[in-house]
Amino acid sequence: MEPYQAELKEVAKDNEDFRRVLFTGAHSQLVVMALIAGEEIGEEVHQVDQILYAVEGEGEAFLDGRRKSFEKGDAVAVPAGTRHNIRNTEKKPLKLFTIYAPPQHPAGTVHHTKADALAAEASAPAALVGGKAP
Repeated sequence: MEPYQAELKEVAKDNEDFRRVLFTGAHSQLVVMALIAGEEIGEEVHQVDQILYAVEGEGEAFLDGRRKSFEKGDAVAVPAGTRHNIRNTEKKPLKLFTIYAPPQHPAGTVHHTKADALAAEASAPAALVGGKAP
């Protein structure tokens, strides 16, 4: 596994994909995301910890049913087992990066759209745990 170094805020701002995995290590994973107007990640619960950071745009974070604003410069730490969602409430894309520990998606994953992500998740034989399928 190779180290990763970049101007992360610029990479996130330039990203047009719903999800793009930038780095997958043994214990963590770095992902950039872009949510188009009105789009949301979708309510989910992971068995891994997740930290999300808003780089550009405005939206809402939902954590176990509680809604808070989520805008440029905000971070949300989501412990494993917490029901959560992020929604873009603006007309321009919400750009963010997220860190999973351990990894949540296969290394190198790129989902150009949310529909691509949903299709990939539906066809996945097993959930990813610690960077590997169980």
